[in-house]
Amino acid sequence: MYLVNSAIVAALLAMPTVVSAQSGRDAPGSKTLVAVLAHADDEAAVAPILARYAREGARVYMIIVSNGAEGAGQQGNLQRPDSGPRGEALVRVRSEEARCAAQALGVQPPIELGFPDGKLGDYIGDRSLIFRLTQRLAEELQKLKPEAMVTWGPDGGVGHPDHRIVSNIVTQLMRAGVSGIPERLFYMYLPVEGIRAMSPRGEPPMLIPQAKYFTVRVAFTPPDLEAAQRSMSCHKSQFVPEAMQRVLPIMARALNGAVALIPAFPNASTTDLFR
Repeated sequence: MYLVNSAIVAALLAMPTVVSAQSGRDAPGSKTLVAVLAHADDEAAVAPILARYAREGARVYMIIVSNGAEGAGQQGNLQRPDSGPRGEALVRVRSEEARCAAQALGVQPPIELGFPDGKLGDYIGDRSLIFRLTQRLAEELQKLKPEAMVTWGPDGGVGHPDHRIVSNIVTQLMRAGVSGIPERLFYMYLPVEGIRAMSPRGEPPMLIPQAKYFTVRVAFTPPDLEAAQRSMSCHKSQFVPEAMQRVLPIMARALNGAVALIPAFPNASTTDLFR
């Protein structure tokens, strides 16, 4: 699911240790944090720290790339009722759910781009899609001018192709030096315990990064976790309440008061690939 010194919001995300939830109470926040997501409900991976930074006074935005039209049917153990909405009706419902989640977290209203769900990497059917999506993301980020960004890792967090495409494009824009896009980019993941709880198959093989890469840990408080849980409860089209009641405590224990992230570009230089 404070007030922040204007010089340290982005730095907090870059620290290779747990960031204190007490930091930055003495000055109003003036920084912008953007979470770039493939779908409404993807914010679950970082919801507690989105709530934290918003509460501290930072401007926190969620860019949601897809329209969510294909998010029907089963979500592992969090099966949505088959009688739920489909097509354009589901698009409208998921948009409402995204706004509900943003309000629960205390962040800005979501920025919804409306690209086709489940097809963000479609190159054969629509060769212009990947380029249109890249341009649109660049435009939105240039408007917001964030000091820090979070998005899925290159493996998509849970392997979802849409997640992978969004991660790839955000990383591409940063590497290309697009104006207004920061170098403080961090990859988010669901805790492996949460993935196991959500899916009867467990985590996909060869997907979860080794623990040594999670060099950034951002602390949050119990109220932030409560806000995150309220935000997940907004996504009623995706998750049945009974399953959420089971999974949320597992997620809380796995997080243990901090969200672990992988910095996209560690601040290190070398002249040898093997040292």
